[in-house]
Amino acid sequence: MFARISPRYDLMNSLMTGGLHHRWKRATANLTVRNAVGPALDVATGTGDLAFALADCPNATKVVGMDLLPEMLSIANRRRAARHDQGKPVQFVQGDALRLPFPDGSFVGATAGFSLRNMPDVPSAIREMARVVAPGGRVTTLELTPMPPGIASTVGSFYFHRLVPLMGQIVAGDRTAYTYLPNSVDYFLTADGLADVFRQAGLVDVGYRRLGLGGVALHFGDRPG
Repeated sequence: MFARISPRYDLMNSLMTGGLHHRWKRATANLTVRNAVGPALDVATGTGDLAFALADCPNATKVVGMDLLPEMLSIANRRRAARHDQGKPVQFVQGDALRLPFPDGSFVGATAGFSLRNMPDVPSAIREMARVVAPGGRVTTLELTPMPPGIASTVGSFYFHRLVPLMGQIVAGDRTAYTYLPNSVDYFLTADGLADVFRQAGLVDVGYRRLGLGGVALHFGDRPG
């Protein structure tokens, strides 16, 4: 499905969030490498937004973006070629989030943006991210999660269940893919539940911030030093 929608993936992300996803990804990148200098990893990088945000952080010496789909990586590599003003190395590789092709402790930070909901085993994905981060390094995720009950939740549900599929049909020509999106959020972990998964992976100082009126959660946790 994601291979099918890859040509309109970036455009749809910007339309659905009013462009705010770029701000959220910059905040995620800065939090990921705030406390250490070294290489950073973006898991399920898609077209590379979060990998490029990491590359813009002074503490990231190099960045690896990994994704399962060659269609997404092809777009990411084209975008990399267009970044003439960036001297920092950004490498895109194909791989599985549940079996990261990197040795233990390879990175000072690892992140994943809007991808956990699409993984068949979220705890395994977080454990793998924790494994490849060095002691003292940080794991972060940026993800849509069920919103707390209230007016914002009601409005958000109407938007995601009614308007987003219509937008997907008009812009991407794929109503099915953008019907999957809100459904995947409905059945995903709550923000507190995802924080528990971080702790179960052995991460400490775990917490999260709510963004986007509460519908987006930025989680973080550190590998014990």
